[in-house]
Amino acid sequence: MADQIARARVKLFVASSNPGKLREFRTLAAGHTIELSLIPDFDSLPRFDESAPTFAENAAGKALHYSRSVEEPVIADDSGLVVPALGGAPGPKSARYAGEDASDAENLNKLLEEMRGKRDAERVARFVCVLAMAKQGRLIAVLSDSAEGTLLEAPRGEGGFGYDPIFFYAPLGKTFAELPREEKNLHSHRGKAFRKLLRLIEGDSF
Repeated sequence: MADQIARARVKLFVASSNPGKLREFRTLAAGHTIELSLIPDFDSLPRFDESAPTFAENAAGKALHYSRSVEEPVIADDSGLVVPALGGAPGPKSARYAGEDASDAENLNKLLEEMRGKRDAERVARFVCVLAMAKQGRLIAVLSDSAEGTLLEAPRGEGGFGYDPIFFYAPLGKTFAELPREEKNLHSHRGKAFRKLLRLIEGDSF
């Protein structure tokens, strides 16, 4: 019976209007029992204000907020870069570090400026992902993971997004922007957090 449950398809909605994020999650879910879709008419729904001071509060709040608009479970994530030498910044404000409508390039350039003159241990950083799942206003799970690295003084690589071009991952000797997508998913904060979610769902422990 347990095997039959584990093999059953589980439909989840992603609390986002970003098709790129959906593609990333679908890549991570390939070969598993998860069917992922964007919430229908997401942009027409009341928007959740992601202004909480922690990744967990933003992810859980977003999942709960949008789970009230559909019957199936909803997953939401809040991810970002934490730099201890900057007091934890950019943190939950990673996507808008240089302003509410800032581009990836503007955010990255601001971070490079903030890091100017910092050396060695001061350039240690970690990517954090908190992933939350909720169903019809009930929180089911909050999972998190991270990836440790150091910040380069100049971008390297053409892949990835956000701060990936300056996030150097020592075990592979490359920035996240220099890694193929499949390899990055093995080591990234979001990939590791999502695999925890897969284990939870396929173990039917939610």
